Amino acid sequence: MDTHGDDFGGWPVDTHHPAAVQRTDEEWAHIARYLRHAANKLGPSLPVCLPGEPQECGRSAQQHVLAWAAAVKAAVHHIIEQSAPTPAHAAHAAGPMYQSHLAELRAATSPTATATA
Repeated sequence: MDTHGDDFGGWPVDTHHPAAVQRTDEEWAHIARYLRHAANKLGPSLPVCLPGEPQECGRSAQQHVLAWAAAVKAAVHHIIEQSAPTPAHAAHAAGPMYQSHLAELRAATSPTATATA
């Protein structure tokens, strides 16, 4: 994985959007490892460079979560394109079907959903 989102700009340490999930560095690293594993299962083998690992690149675990999640999303989109019987089926899976699943995830993790559970 050549890019870690560096082209977006700096990664301020103490700046967080109010709606962003707050996690410890250890929690971010745990999620990043799962995402890296998923990315490697779905696509070509990718290099290892999480904080504290032998090929450490110096970026934060949170930055790795975003980079690995983007790699998983790209790999899955590529699978959709390759697996669909027609371009229309691929467009439906990557469009309305994806948006429906995303809306369900957002609803399940919204503050109001967790407060009523």
